[in-house]
Amino acid sequence: MSAATMQPRMKNPAMVLPDAMKAIQGLYKATSEGGVPQQTLELVHLRASQINGCSACVDSGARSAKKAGETDERLFAVAAWREAPYFTDAERAALALAEAATRLSDRADAVPDEIWEEAARHYDEQQLAALILWIATTNLFNRLNVTIREPAGVTWG
Repeated sequence: MSAATMQPRMKNPAMVLPDAMKAIQGLYKATSEGGVPQQTLELVHLRASQINGCSACVDSGARSAKKAGETDERLFAVAAWREAPYFTDAERAALALAEAATRLSDRADAVPDEIWEEAARHYDEQQLAALILWIATTNLFNRLNVTIREPAGVTWG
């Protein structure tokens, strides 16, 4: 199937069940008010979406990050954040947490103490709660979109 003819298998489940979208919007609102910089949340969303191969979320995440003031230089390097000099220690801690919480089955201790402790060094409990909920919500949308084959560039409504 060519990219031009890609159609999702069905309408997004969060749109099919209106109460589901209301709940997700509540999570978005809560996480955005959790004290984590919007650019950090956008980077975390983009990285988790890259790992999960969600083209719709990678596309929308990069666009959203640009609107939040993110630079092309950092967006182009987010997949290689460990080797790129463009990220703060706090952003690196958030990205490491996002990767660990997204790749739960990759190791027996999915979120090792060293990753948790580094995140806790940069973020307080409210901010950690926001990050964890943001990562979980991103993974929820990644799984929905990948399952229904939501193509990049689609807007919901």
